Amino acid sequence: MTEEFREGGCLCGQVRYKVPAQPVDTIICHCKNCQKQAGSAFSVVSFFPRDSLELNGELQTFEDKGTSGQKVYRRFCGSCGSPVITDTDDAPGMGLIFIKAGTLDEVDDLKPSLHVWADSKHCWLTLADDQVQVPRQDF
Repeated sequence: MTEEFREGGCLCGQVRYKVPAQPVDTIICHCKNCQKQAGSAFSVVSFFPRDSLELNGELQTFEDKGTSGQKVYRRFCGSCGSPVITDTDDAPGMGLIFIKAGTLDEVDDLKPSLHVWADSKHCWLTLADDQVQVPRQDF
């Protein structure tokens, strides 16, 4: 990571990207679809200005649906299956793109601001009392 940019990519390296060094925000989502898509207890997502994403390589798309009925586009590497981007119909209007934080090369400085869909978190996962938890999210 340089002072201006942060890089990342998929497991096999066929997809690489560059974004600003500092995300707009980072959250943790515990919804059932993010759990399934991540193959884990939750998904960590960092938000970046949409027009700042420099993407090299081709992503495949799985069209999912959020609880509000809004389409959720889960973009992944077609070769290794790594989830790289989550997108929605509303994201362009917000000027944001959602990057799966696990695909970033460096993550030590990321500090998630909140947990969404905390009602769906795994029962064995304990969150710190000082972490903001939103029970549900309608997007």
